[in-house]
Amino acid sequence: MKLATVRVDGRDHLGAVEPEEGTVTILPAAAPTLDDVVRGDLVDLRHGTRVTLDAVEIVAPLRRFNRDILCTGWNYWDHFEESRGKREGQDPPERPRHPTFFTKGPDTVIGPHDDIAYDPAISAKWDYEAEVALIIGKDGRSIPEERAWEHVFGLCVANDVSQRDLQRRHGGQWLKGKSIDATMPLGPWITTADEVTDPYDLTVRCTLNGEVLQEASTRQVAFRFERIIAELSWGMTLRAGDVILTGTPSGIGNAREPQVFLAPGDEVVTSVSGLGELRNRVVATDLKAYPAGVP
Repeated sequence: MKLATVRVDGRDHLGAVEPEEGTVTILPAAAPTLDDVVRGDLVDLRHGTRVTLDAVEIVAPLRRFNRDILCTGWNYWDHFEESRGKREGQDPPERPRHPTFFTKGPDTVIGPHDDIAYDPAISAKWDYEAEVALIIGKDGRSIPEERAWEHVFGLCVANDVSQRDLQRRHGGQWLKGKSIDATMPLGPWITTADEVTDPYDLTVRCTLNGEVLQEASTRQVAFRFERIIAELSWGMTLRAGDVILTGTPSGIGNAREPQVFLAPGDEVVTSVSGLGELRNRVVATDLKAYPAGVP
């Protein structure tokens, strides 16, 4: 199934999407949310109402996060190599022998058609990173690779928009340069793992204003998804509802010559074959305003 969070008349509902038919079956507002379903709640689609996709607004699939978004860096070797010598003195001496992990704040998450916030006073280098996201659906610690998929609820599309100058500025760690509010599109829905025939036959793509800047197959990953789950969970419990980004392929703006960074008015389209498409506009936003936007 492809499960989404859809908004109708200002209220969010769980929806089962059939993109080929252009329809979505909407559950009543009293039904479990997609966050609940990921954590094990059952739903009965027979009680839903089927409408066309253009009759609803598709929003970010998940709203309730256990913690920061869990992320994998340098998981395509071509991406690792394209930035060699361009990391402002932060190059590792050799290719990593284990997955590289970092996190980004959950307030980065926006929906598949929401605006990407842009504030030039925060950063001058806003970069795009198309990725496959794994959604954990079963708690587990020290999960062996051969059992990793038992813990995956589904997959979706993400764009790990990054602020490269902030990423370099704070001691070589990436948290700050990855955690600016309202900058990470996620969605458009979650495709359940049983519907993904081969997770290593997916095409990851990012276009900027109609130009393809990233395009690669998941068969090119440096560390397979099972390895990521096994190493991330080694002694550390993964919880249902956790989101894991699996890395971006080559073509990022920071590594290009000349460099390409996002600017207001840009349209960023991020897609993964079989998982859907995100289409977001970059919009100037005052992220320094206090306390505006803070609940």
